[in-house]
Amino acid sequence: MARIVVGCYMVRYPLGGMMSWVLQYLVGFQRLGHEVYFVEKAGYSGACFDPVRSVMSDDCSYGIGVVGELLNRHGLGGNWCFVDASQNYMGLSRTRIEEVIRSADLFIDMGTHGAWLEEASGSALRVLADGEPGFTQIKMEKRRAAGETLPDYDFYYTAGLNVGTAASSSPTAGYPWRGLPHPVVTSLFTASDSLPHSAATTVMNWQSHAPLHFEGRTFGQKDLEFPQFMDLPRLTRVPMEIAVAGKAAPTARLKERGWRVVSGHQTTISFDSFATYIRGSLAEFSVCKNVFVALETGWFSDRAAAYLASGRPVVQQDTGFSRHLPCGAGLFAVKNVEEAAHALEEINSRPAYHSKMARAIACEHLEARQVLGGFLHEFGY
Repeated sequence: MARIVVGCYMVRYPLGGMMSWVLQYLVGFQRLGHEVYFVEKAGYSGACFDPVRSVMSDDCSYGIGVVGELLNRHGLGGNWCFVDASQNYMGLSRTRIEEVIRSADLFIDMGTHGAWLEEASGSALRVLADGEPGFTQIKMEKRRAAGETLPDYDFYYTAGLNVGTAASSSPTAGYPWRGLPHPVVTSLFTASDSLPHSAATTVMNWQSHAPLHFEGRTFGQKDLEFPQFMDLPRLTRVPMEIAVAGKAAPTARLKERGWRVVSGHQTTISFDSFATYIRGSLAEFSVCKNVFVALETGWFSDRAAAYLASGRPVVQQDTGFSRHLPCGAGLFAVKNVEEAAHALEEINSRPAYHSKMARAIACEHLEARQVLGGFLHEFGY
């Protein structure tokens, strides 16, 4: 049994999709028989989002309550620590969490931006697990060019399965990247046949980051990719719905083109509501962040993995993930609006078949036991 500490963020952005992403790793490692801890720091003033009041502030009580309840439900209630902007330690005490990290076999940084690396200096191994392929490597390249010293890890992993290979044009910042697809604990999602006449849905942030400029190119978010699929509702009989967040989302234009638009925050106010929304869908249709597509990173969505685990087929814009996952039944990689419409019509014509195939792909290719088990095997655990 290994002692594993995962550093990421949930308290700061306590919505269903975000919590689901991190939960798959925590529960996945736990069910493999390991001792698992979660750590997070606010990092700066005004870092915590309260989706009920729709405000950012230093008051992290909402996120602490929601995340604490979720972790407690999965047997991790005593295994977490959050440090707010005033350096108050919640959950485990400072003395205890520093002892845990110092004695850890593995510290995994999934998005803390190095905030826990001082404490993790005594851990046996420190691993960076990048969930934003392309963006992460570009930012590293820019920091190196500016003469900055980058945080040091023993191993570098990325959800961009093509990064560091000839299949992707992403920079590497000089590091040897290994692929780690987002895992899913399939038993956390109830699998059932897709309901006829249900909508194809997705949960998305229209623009979660500012554009990034690198070597004469500009890389953006879903706002740059979605317009080419704007007319999809006119090309398929399947109702199309997006649960969208972000002030820049062109809600009126989307509705004019035939999209149903609902609140991304309210739809995924909890992990349970996130899972329920997925289960009420016929399938998922989703575009990907422009940087994932433009650099052919091979990224596949953790949210899409949850759809598959729920027996919901997925139609996702191809980032190069089709090199790694079986496509054509239950999962479709598409490059344009016509291909997306054709995939949705195929799903609509045989929903039970594609539902079964979707669940099979999740179980055979993305199940946390296999994905995280293989990951840990590389370190001898």
